[in-house]
Amino acid sequence: MALTFAKYSSNLFSRSSLLFLHNNGLRSFALTTPLLFSSSFSTSSPALSAHKLGRPKWRPPVASVLEVAGVKVAKEEIVRDDPTNNVPDTIFSKLGMQLHRRDQHPIGIVKNAIYDYFDTNYPNKFDKFDDLFPIVSVKQNFDDVLVPADHVSRSYNDTYYVDSQTVLRCHTSAHQAELLSKGHSNFLVTGDVYRRDSIDSTHYPVFHQMEGVRVFSPHDWEGSGTDGTSYAAGDLKKCLEGLARHLFGAVEMRWVDTYFPFTDPSFELEIYFQENWLEVLGCGVTEQEILKQTGRTKNVAWAFGLGLERLAMVLFDIPDIRLFWSDDERFTSQFSKGQLGVKFKPFSKYPPCYKDISFWISDSFTENNLCELVRGIAGDLVEEVKLIDNFANKKGMTSHCYRIVYRSMERSLTDDEINDLQWKVRDQVESKLNVVIR
Repeated sequence: MALTFAKYSSNLFSRSSLLFLHNNGLRSFALTTPLLFSSSFSTSSPALSAHKLGRPKWRPPVASVLEVAGVKVAKEEIVRDDPTNNVPDTIFSKLGMQLHRRDQHPIGIVKNAIYDYFDTNYPNKFDKFDDLFPIVSVKQNFDDVLVPADHVSRSYNDTYYVDSQTVLRCHTSAHQAELLSKGHSNFLVTGDVYRRDSIDSTHYPVFHQMEGVRVFSPHDWEGSGTDGTSYAAGDLKKCLEGLARHLFGAVEMRWVDTYFPFTDPSFELEIYFQENWLEVLGCGVTEQEILKQTGRTKNVAWAFGLGLERLAMVLFDIPDIRLFWSDDERFTSQFSKGQLGVKFKPFSKYPPCYKDISFWISDSFTENNLCELVRGIAGDLVEEVKLIDNFANKKGMTSHCYRIVYRSMERSLTDDEINDLQWKVRDQVESKLNVVIR
């Protein structure tokens, strides 16, 4: 279970196709035009020439069509000028990239290392899914895992909505009920997940999670001297302590009691690594209501959820989450299939450029909306958006001042380039966010 909430009529893709996709959530998908999905880190010669001339790099257009389990998905059906839709081009362009399925990518290396642990310790036990369709219903994403109706994660400020009843999954738990209903009792689900979020070195609106679920029957715990819940909790902790040792070596660990709406009891596992306590994952004993809804009235189960980027940044010493999306050979060539924990060697440290923007906010203003807007304009050239000052005047108006940090990981940015981006940000902040620039 992905136990980490954020703080928190085209013929190509008709309404009937949407229903088809909802009813076939376990189908895989592939791009029809994968070459158009390159990131902004290309090192092709045209880009280098543009750099030498001081001009912004040319970016390929975003592909207009994806093929999803044989169904054509048009961009205009996912990115729409509709009050119930908040998916931008930048997010659509990430659909189907599936970094977790690339064996020589840090995300794929960590995924495969976890697979190795389960294959060794639980041979032929866990079913593995890593290509499930990432567009799901609100019911799958929230209701089926008991997320309260008023939980912040349901808001348009936190989740990408295709329409009022359809979202880009914000956790791999969106597939849990369906897999349980289909008879799977032990499984791992890995996939790309999507959340509107802040901009800094550890947050990105697309990241990758793995969920693990194991179901027990009464004969598993009968005779153990404990009830089903205690038996499942003990098995869960033993399993995950072994996984932590598999990934990090002989480290000190501790369990922290916590709360999640879909497990009880719930825990977080922390390890003492590089002189700091690091939260590795969230987990717990699955709420009985989830099992009852899937016909498992006599069973108990455990579930865990972890973020692959978080683990990869620690294991490989990767300092900025944007690097995972780089196709710069100076990054990609440092990693090989099966080589866990090779330390990343920085290949450059180009200077940052700081730009401040101040405005009077309205009641509808949210920081996530600001970050979405800045990302839409600057893409991965924006490194951080941070609130550095706020105050209220005698009239009750509130002012916010944000510092935007621009920095490329592969070249120096020109003054003209940054100024152009900042002017676009200023124009769109005022016109789209209902604020008044100071």
